[in-house]
Amino acid sequence: MLRAELDRLLAQTSLSVSELQREQLIGFLQLLHKWNKAYNLTSVREPMQMVGRHLLDSLVVGPFLHQPDCQRIIDVGTGPGLPGVPLAILFPEKHFVLLDSLGKRIRFLNEVKRQLGLSNIEPLQSRVEEHQPQPGYDAVLSRAFASLNDMLHWCRHLPAENGRFLAMKGAAVEEEIAALADFVRVTAVHTLKLPEQDAERYLVELKKITA
Repeated sequence: MLRAELDRLLAQTSLSVSELQREQLIGFLQLLHKWNKAYNLTSVREPMQMVGRHLLDSLVVGPFLHQPDCQRIIDVGTGPGLPGVPLAILFPEKHFVLLDSLGKRIRFLNEVKRQLGLSNIEPLQSRVEEHQPQPGYDAVLSRAFASLNDMLHWCRHLPAENGRFLAMKGAAVEEEIAALADFVRVTAVHTLKLPEQDAERYLVELKKITA
């Protein structure tokens, strides 16, 4: 049933997802459902609902990671690996650091890495302001992590010189953009089209202003 639902929703997108990737996506959901009972990783309890609200909501960012110079990506406040794990499955050639401050989430993600054979994910337990990467990341990605301003202030040190911020936001995106910090500029606001969901979703793309 989960596979049929995933296939049905993917058919409504332009995403190219292989048979192996579809199996890995379902495997991730099954692990999330199993661990959620004890670890309370997500408020979405039904696996069928997770297909649209977690998998597709993560995968729709995929087209904006296609650039060849976007190889090292950090998912800040990843929680149970959203959107990082589905995107890592979609892009096995890219490296994803999945950062969260809670040990139970990192333990879950290490198990996901082991069971699904995802050598391109690196679960990391840390507060975002304490993580000092060398070099910086090509993309700093967040989903339901914090207000846009808070995310930018906490993550300001994470991008490489030509790196960018990618923030997944909901309906109040214009208000958040109006209150932006002065060290960044918005380069694009993309509307994310989610199959069979009415909620407004956007991806705000930003870069640091260099002197």
